Amino acid sequence: MKEYLDTIELQAEKSKAGERIDKFLSDTLSDYSGTDTEESTLSFSRSYIQKLIGDGLVLVDNKNIKSNYKLSGGEVITVNVPFPAELEILPENIPLDIVYEDDDVILINKPKGMVVHPAAGHYSGTLVNALMYHCKDALSGINGVLRPGIVHRIDMDTTGIIIACKNNAAHLSLGEQLKNHSITRYYEAICYNNFGEMTGTVDAPIGRNPNDRKKMAVNRQNGREAVTHYEVISNLKGFAHIRCRLETGRTHQIRVHMASISHPLLGDTLYCGARPPFNLQGQTLHARTLGFIHPRTGKYMEFEAPLPDYFKALLERLK
Repeated sequence: MKEYLDTIELQAEKSKAGERIDKFLSDTLSDYSGTDTEESTLSFSRSYIQKLIGDGLVLVDNKNIKSNYKLSGGEVITVNVPFPAELEILPENIPLDIVYEDDDVILINKPKGMVVHPAAGHYSGTLVNALMYHCKDALSGINGVLRPGIVHRIDMDTTGIIIACKNNAAHLSLGEQLKNHSITRYYEAICYNNFGEMTGTVDAPIGRNPNDRKKMAVNRQNGREAVTHYEVISNLKGFAHIRCRLETGRTHQIRVHMASISHPLLGDTLYCGARPPFNLQGQTLHARTLGFIHPRTGKYMEFEAPLPDYFKALLERLK
């Protein structure tokens, strides 16, 4: 059995001389994906880095250091990432809107406000808690105790279709399709401002925002490839109803890309900043369509989740 979840080795650039090691590591590892799936990241906050240093899990040239250690440039830094403390995640009898289910996969139409898997501050009421009750022990274990069955995620306030796997073979197949960008994923959104061109593509790498760790941003220096294709369904009064096709699946991809071209999503306070009108809870974004090769039959399957009532009401109000 491995002693650590992961071991990361870095060499500090000469240009980083004089910088504190905790800042250097939190910035450098801000979008590190490690052994995790394509669409998720480990959270290397500065406080977490400081804890690792205090626990003797960060070495500089094979020696223990303190959080205030200042780099001279050229050092070899080793970060040993421990396994997370095991938490007891309990099944909960939460109603699920099941779009499709068989012995390998289950597709859910996720409501607004539901977190996909347990994380800090959300250890109950999640999609995982509901799946554990519904599927019993029939969920893949590849992503560990916190995310059984979960192959990909959508944000808490994004509604729509999400797939989970009931066994490891199905999980590996869907994970490979995600990696190869062969899964069909269409989203619908309402964003600010009318469009002149009715179709377009945003091809801009996404990484952690260097000025605000809670946000992602177009980051051409340290970001990962991200491509979003969009088409305008209709221009509305000061807004637009759009359809987006994801070629990649980065954290907050549609939200970041649309904000980067001056069309932030309606209700998205994180990337728009404006107080949302209409008493909205989060961004107006819906995962409408999901298509994939079934892991057992090898046949292509495609499913849709209808627009939620709040979304349809907004469209009528804005026409």
